[in-house]
Amino acid sequence: MTDSSSLKEQIVAEMKSAMKAGDKERLATIRLILSAVKQVEVDARTELNNQDLIGILDKMAKQRRESIEQFEQAGRNDLADKEKSELAIIADYLPQALSDDEVTQLINHAISQTSASSMKDMGAVMGILKPQMQGRADMRQVSKLIKTKLSN
Repeated sequence: MTDSSSLKEQIVAEMKSAMKAGDKERLATIRLILSAVKQVEVDARTELNNQDLIGILDKMAKQRRESIEQFEQAGRNDLADKEKSELAIIADYLPQALSDDEVTQLINHAISQTSASSMKDMGAVMGILKPQMQGRADMRQVSKLIKTKLSN
């Protein structure tokens, strides 16, 4: 993605190329993304920026991860596979994921920045981390790591 194009423009362009290529699975997922974006734009009566779009994509990815977990527990691998393919397409539009080392560094920095020492400081730590990590890390895992560090 170039700096001059918005994430939404990129998604719309890829929808057109998926149509031309006859890639029904990708097209359906891209339409789900654009539908979610349009819903938020209509509700908020505003045009979304790239950061807002990343928030929507991150939420959609989280929903897919949770569904995959539930479907696999229920032995519904067919449905889990569908969710996995949607997750892979959604992930294409998210920023590059942070490595485990980068996540740990950001958590340590946020803890020292807020002088967090116990679980009651968790909200302040998450407040710093969420804008930096949204769409780039599984916030559920980040939350678990913070809890571990603050409970020691």
